Amino acid sequence: MSPVATEIELALPHLTLRGLAHGRAGGERVLAIHGWLDNAASFATLAPLLEDVELVAIDLPGHGHSDHRAPGAYYHYVDYLGDVLGAADALGWDSFTLLGHSLGAAVASVLAAAVPSRVRQAWLIEGLGPIATVESKALELLRQALRDREAIAAKSLRVFESQDVAVAARMQANGLTEAAARLLVERGTRRTEGGFVWSSDPRLTLTSAIRLTEAQILVWLGGIECPTLLVTADPSPPYFNRETVARRLAAVAHIERRVLPGTHHLHLEDPAPVAAAIAAFRARHPRD
Repeated sequence: MSPVATEIELALPHLTLRGLAHGRAGGERVLAIHGWLDNAASFATLAPLLEDVELVAIDLPGHGHSDHRAPGAYYHYVDYLGDVLGAADALGWDSFTLLGHSLGAAVASVLAAAVPSRVRQAWLIEGLGPIATVESKALELLRQALRDREAIAAKSLRVFESQDVAVAARMQANGLTEAAARLLVERGTRRTEGGFVWSSDPRLTLTSAIRLTEAQILVWLGGIECPTLLVTADPSPPYFNRETVARRLAAVAHIERRVLPGTHHLHLEDPAPVAAAIAAFRARHPRD
């Protein structure tokens, strides 16, 4: 695949999504969904290594170059399902493969269960279903979410003197390499008076008002019908521990797991092993 990506714009009824298109028409149609507070550049190093694909990496609403949600609206991963389907419709794709990282993997796995007739395969990186909560924490989450919504109006965006300073902040926050952080920062900041600010919607950082229990998530994952690949890093993040992964793998009928050494952003920082895992999976599950 050519390493050159093309900027794209997809007009949905309620907002406009933007992203990066890789490859050429005629290959396997892949819709790529990035993680929380990342953007379409998350797949910039992996996409060129995937053969015979037409890959479109979108900026989710509130991220990267895409529109923010309307005033008074908030962000919940369930709402991303309609956004991703809207992107596929705007592309004219009746069926497609989903590639997701972290939050994007949660969205991709739930979408694969919700519309099995449209999703041919799911390639998931560091995520299988959303973060769960126990019943006893539900009221606490709701109260915190409402407090956060009241407080956000008084918050101001941090201004970075330069993108280099923003890169350093992103490296410290996520343990990213300089090269990986720069890819995300260059797409995830905008100029303002005095320097640069994050282009992501501040409402993305608010506490989720509602989270499902693990039992509910397992029911959803049980609806995935397509061949599914889960790539996880060693070590994995705390919220994606061994017990959680084992339960969720058992819920999906046709899933394979590949564990690779690396960080949470292994697909961005060391993409070759991830690309090889995807290639091997595709060889075992060729297109009709």
